[in-house]
Amino acid sequence: MFSAPTRRLSAVVAAGLLLPAALTACSDGHEAGGSGEVAKVDGKISITYLQKQGDQEYFVGEAAGAKAKAAELGVDLKVVNLGNDANKAVSEAKAAIAQKSNAIIVVVPDPAVGPQIVQTAKDAKVALLTSDDQICTTGPDPAGCAPENLVPRIGFSGEQMGTEVGKRAGQEFTKAGWNPAETRTISAWKQDVTVCTSRVKSAKAAFLSGGGNGVQNIDVATDNTPTGAQDKIAAVVTANPTVKHWVVWGCNDENVQGGVTALENAGFKAENVIGVGLGAYLACKNWSTDKPSGMKAALFINGKDVGALAVQTIVDKLKNGKEFPKEAFAPTTMVDPANWKASGVTCS
Repeated sequence: MFSAPTRRLSAVVAAGLLLPAALTACSDGHEAGGSGEVAKVDGKISITYLQKQGDQEYFVGEAAGAKAKAAELGVDLKVVNLGNDANKAVSEAKAAIAQKSNAIIVVVPDPAVGPQIVQTAKDAKVALLTSDDQICTTGPDPAGCAPENLVPRIGFSGEQMGTEVGKRAGQEFTKAGWNPAETRTISAWKQDVTVCTSRVKSAKAAFLSGGGNGVQNIDVATDNTPTGAQDKIAAVVTANPTVKHWVVWGCNDENVQGGVTALENAGFKAENVIGVGLGAYLACKNWSTDKPSGMKAALFINGKDVGALAVQTIVDKLKNGKEFPKEAFAPTTMVDPANWKASGVTCS
């Protein structure tokens, strides 16, 4: 699953260095989440990685990257699949502490449990880092959280990802030559997940500035799954019978795949649909045959890099006292039917 830029990042992470050319870290020197009380570890480090939707291809890759980095560094690592159970996130955090983990990395199923997990880790003086999704130390909604109260995060830049998706969608729209009045864009995402909101907001802006001015947008609230998105988008398509062309983007590949499938089931041909995925692990399935698809492109994000970087960041903190960056970002690559195999995408 490694593209050329991703291989470069892996080499950087393996060396324990955070180079600006490979990723971007943002910090003002202040550590969120109360992790300043965490002591250095002289012996072997034990980390627990709590993941939502651990059977999803992206998170499978993330776990694999974390395990590989842990083996390289001589770290004990336990990965726990939380599914979509927010209560399990809390109980597994407590279990990790009871089992003497020195650090917890968490991808929360619901950010509302963030303050409880933060307090649990703080009371035990256990290092806490999030990957992918944000959580707040003081409230259930990271979107309304002061920057200094966000827990340090490893992942991808939502703004950068959304911008790339919207830019590509604008290019595809311009190439198609569609009438804006006969076209609609769909932004599909789970609306209480702040990183998702950042992605779709940036996609909208990039699409409008990149050739899509005059096209009306429809926001669709989903559960970030293919079937959930398919059902919601199918209802939107039915409610807009005069629309001839559709452009779909969302928080992840699941939303876009659901939208493309809904439009196909509604009788829309591939030439009247532009889907730009985010992840590429589902989008690539559409390109595995010669059948035309409305999925025109996808932004490839590699979970392996995030998992590896999260483990490296924990070790740097516990062994060397290096402060967590507020955020550290891995690179992305736009792929399509012509280049996805060469880019190293693995279909789920």
